[in-house]
Amino acid sequence: MRPFRYAHAAAADWRGAVDEVITRLGNGPGNLGFLYLTDSIGAQAGEVLEAMRDATGVEQWVGAVGIGICATGIEYYERPALAVMIADLPADSFRVFPSQVRDLNAFDADQRAWLGSAQPYLALVHGDPANPRLEDLIRDLAERIETGFLVGGLASSSDAARAIANEVVQGGLSGVLFTAAVGVQTSLSQGCSPIGPHRRITEAERNVLVQLDGRPALDVFREDIGEGLARDLSQVSGYIFVGLPIPGSDTGDYLVRNLIGVDLQRKLVGVGEMLETGGELMFCRRDADSAREDLSRMLANLRGRLQGPPRGGIYVSCLGRGTNLFGEQSEELCQIRDELGDFPLVGFYANGEVFRDQLYGYTGVLTLFT
Repeated sequence: MRPFRYAHAAAADWRGAVDEVITRLGNGPGNLGFLYLTDSIGAQAGEVLEAMRDATGVEQWVGAVGIGICATGIEYYERPALAVMIADLPADSFRVFPSQVRDLNAFDADQRAWLGSAQPYLALVHGDPANPRLEDLIRDLAERIETGFLVGGLASSSDAARAIANEVVQGGLSGVLFTAAVGVQTSLSQGCSPIGPHRRITEAERNVLVQLDGRPALDVFREDIGEGLARDLSQVSGYIFVGLPIPGSDTGDYLVRNLIGVDLQRKLVGVGEMLETGGELMFCRRDADSAREDLSRMLANLRGRLQGPPRGGIYVSCLGRGTNLFGEQSEELCQIRDELGDFPLVGFYANGEVFRDQLYGYTGVLTLFT
């Protein structure tokens, strides 16, 4: 199977970036385009999309705007840039769906004729982080997928969060459905590593931890993070997080949520997530070494499932990763290239990542077409 065509470029403006990408893409087969562009040209997403459609003859497109975008071995930030990949897939093996804002009633009606009694095998989705129903939409859509698997992320921008689903869309969840005729492998890399045991939430009030394992939450927190950090809690911001294990996960996945404050007198710990008494959590450390090690673990897992070089890939990583965690020389994308090979890859840095039926943070989601 031939690799997908792809190209990426940065220029002084969107027209220059588009011209360079068109030149590098060359000619060849393809029926689904993936388009990711930096938010510095997000307002011109419609013009970019039409230019790519006219130049390639490909009618079906999905993608998103990101504060950062990526391609094989490289990241782009704070300048006009785009990354494009054109997939050559079996006829009728995919379906682009428009933005779903409140519920999936329109989705069900629109897809019924295509799907019949079958279910799609996997979906690549892009969402608007401003939509308060987005997590419900993600879970509801996953229920309509045969494997329960969604991959993707939320558009990120200093302006409007734009996605692409055959046109520029905002406000909801959009993307593309794939049938089992499209070969894919996907996995997730956590950006943190646990630093203590699983703790039982024995008392919580909304998003505030009162007791863990029957003890004051702050006492347990200090114990788990170690004596050095416990002496100066001002050091934990951006370094220590809360991990919420996902029930039923066979790979130990967990959702990472921010710490939002402590109450020294009442020994409380505030978390950026609603909590339930009886649930579990652990405290996690976020640093470059942990992120690199877990990315290597994920890549080894994927490599073991491949029977040959990928035809192409989509990488969605958290805004808190990339240059903020791995370094300024595109180390995250270079690690993927060095460990999996030099294959076509495009993607973006997201305001939240989607994997299976959950919305994550601080993770990298890699999806490979085989």
